[in-house]
Amino acid sequence: MSIFKRFYPNLYTKTTYNIDFVKLFDHGYRGIIFDIDNTLVPHDAPADIRATMLFKKLHAMGFQTMIVSNNKEPRVKSFADVVGSEYVFQADKPGTKGYLEAVARMALPKERVIVIGDQFFTDIWGANRSGLCSVMVGRISPKEPPHIHLKRVLEQPIKRAYFKKRRQEKKQGLDGWENM
Repeated sequence: MSIFKRFYPNLYTKTTYNIDFVKLFDHGYRGIIFDIDNTLVPHDAPADIRATMLFKKLHAMGFQTMIVSNNKEPRVKSFADVVGSEYVFQADKPGTKGYLEAVARMALPKERVIVIGDQFFTDIWGANRSGLCSVMVGRISPKEPPHIHLKRVLEQPIKRAYFKKRRQEKKQGLDGWENM
């Protein structure tokens, strides 16, 4: 077992926008917690039409959504207002407080909530520590502030170990999405 396992997502996909949300809904998920930057839009970008349409689709399907971000309220609120979602700002990820607040506000059991984010050390580790299903997505843009870039460098050993594990699982015919 890898020493990095605590940072591994339950699932991985290249982008938020190719997730089969119908499949997730059919498997009983009813709440989705999203990170913003490099999960839904490039870092510091406003909500775009793609994000807006995704949230409309999810709400029409019956999903509840929450934005959980370490950003300050003006950034998170402006994004959440455009996509029509509730939010938790300054969530202190990878701490559990922001995630657990989001789950409580959705009034759903943890087993019905999924977290989607792009960073091992914040989004995924925080979701895992909170007992939530975690989905890692590839980052949208390589342009990020220096402190995020540093985290990406530090995440490299975890990323290599995780993708090695995934390759082994695929050879065995296992794919996390099939278990959803």
